[in-house]
Amino acid sequence: MSMKITRGRLGLAIGALGVSAIVLSGCATSTGDQGGGDGDAKGGDVIVGTTDKITSIDPAGSYDNGSFAVMNQIYPFLLNSEYGTAEVTPDIAESAEFTSPTEYTVKLKAGLTFANGNELTSSDVKFSFDRMVKIADPNGPSSLLGNLDSVAAPDDTTVVFTLKNGDDQIWPLILSSPAAPIVDEDVFSADAVTPDDEIVEGKAFAGQYTIDSYKLNELVSYKPFDDYQGNLGAAENDGVQVKYYADASNLKLAIGNGDIDVAFRSLSATDVEDLSTNDKVQVVDGPGGEIRYIVFNFDTMPFGAKTPEADAAKSLAVRQAMADLIDRAAVAKDVYKDTYSPLYSFVPEGMPGATTPLKDMYGDGEGGPDVDKATKTLADAGVQTPVTVNLQYNGDHYGPSSGDEYAAYKTQLEKGGLFKVNLQQTEWVQYSKDRTADVYPAYQLGWFPDYSDADNYLSPFFVKDNFIVNHYDNPAVAEAIVEEQTETDSAKRMELIGQIQEMVAKDLSTLPILQGKQVAIVGKDVQGTTLDASFKFRYAPLTK
Repeated sequence: MSMKITRGRLGLAIGALGVSAIVLSGCATSTGDQGGGDGDAKGGDVIVGTTDKITSIDPAGSYDNGSFAVMNQIYPFLLNSEYGTAEVTPDIAESAEFTSPTEYTVKLKAGLTFANGNELTSSDVKFSFDRMVKIADPNGPSSLLGNLDSVAAPDDTTVVFTLKNGDDQIWPLILSSPAAPIVDEDVFSADAVTPDDEIVEGKAFAGQYTIDSYKLNELVSYKPFDDYQGNLGAAENDGVQVKYYADASNLKLAIGNGDIDVAFRSLSATDVEDLSTNDKVQVVDGPGGEIRYIVFNFDTMPFGAKTPEADAAKSLAVRQAMADLIDRAAVAKDVYKDTYSPLYSFVPEGMPGATTPLKDMYGDGEGGPDVDKATKTLADAGVQTPVTVNLQYNGDHYGPSSGDEYAAYKTQLEKGGLFKVNLQQTEWVQYSKDRTADVYPAYQLGWFPDYSDADNYLSPFFVKDNFIVNHYDNPAVAEAIVEEQTETDSAKRMELIGQIQEMVAKDLSTLPILQGKQVAIVGKDVQGTTLDASFKFRYAPLTK
């Protein structure tokens, strides 16, 4: 039978951003017809394995891939993207449009309900956005709602969003983002993150799936929600079970033995290379938009604002010298076997508006490192060397190759005796808390886009109250971001996006390093089962 497995809700139309998947012929389907069948038949449960971690399934309490992979299945959105498209269209909305430059009006479909039987009305929509803004959890996506002034619900099926800045070109995309799942006001707290167990017990679901059973970072069992009325259609399987593995070696063993049907985030490049030689494996490619970068905490990094030796000029010189020394191409080749490629800007190559200012400004001017330039940068700022840099990374969320990746950066940064790098790794759930509490002076992050637009690689990072909470604040950049978001002329908007990249390249709030590919391993012949567009891993390109 045919097997349809989709990547995320938001179909990124970026041909240059490749993502690969591997298809295995193992069959771990737990229920359903064990014979063949046509692609339209509804089959049994699919078993998925991952090393990713859930922080919270309350949309206000997390902003990470592992958590959003769950939210994508269980919560509805006002707007959504059908598989294979970048355009957002009404999901549980009947219509959505600007009714004035600063007002966006949504009409809900009639008869919407949650799995617990509660009606889903405009009051729930208003509640969902109001609580997101009020809670403003540092690990949540509330920064995406920076242009939201107020939400009104004049009747049960009408929602009116009033925006601070008119002609917001991004707002429809925001309504399909992690800031926009619709939750049940009778289950969720209005002013605090709601515990996962209360959400599951309250059956506060109205997406394509409900959660049948839930053990945090151990097992999540999904069942189709028959009353889902969104644009992704009904589920074409009987359910999905997601198993959480402690490390990639166990995940590789499970998919290799046929214990699971899908292995999704994360296997090392070596594991994928090894599995690709197996005659039961097929590699599947599709688009994606992941970037990897180092974040600098402007308060606690060397010479940061709250350090005893605080000096803004020296702090900038440290960031610039690090940018001079990083060899992206070597890491992409030696660590990731070219499943990633060098990234020389904040917007990935292939995305409209992307430029390459980091290639021109730093290193040898052609993308390579330059020790002499880094030496001069530090000397001109009066920085004594070696500079001690405490650099944090994570291996369970960003994959087991992160250790080799950051060991390579340590070696590169210590060339010429300019830096002394102390590496340390932390488990993801703790890591996500520490990074927003000023624990790490410099640290690893990765990014999967919330919507298919260059703005999503700029506004979440470089406005004052950004999601990385690194105390970066450049009013000129923030003003330029508002300008590009509200510019209706496409050519002028692309020009503004290019200017913003130049501005933030000079500041180096973050240091982009790699862009590229997610890797998933999928059961080639999951008998009696279809894992379809309605079970949508976030940006997991698994359909062929």
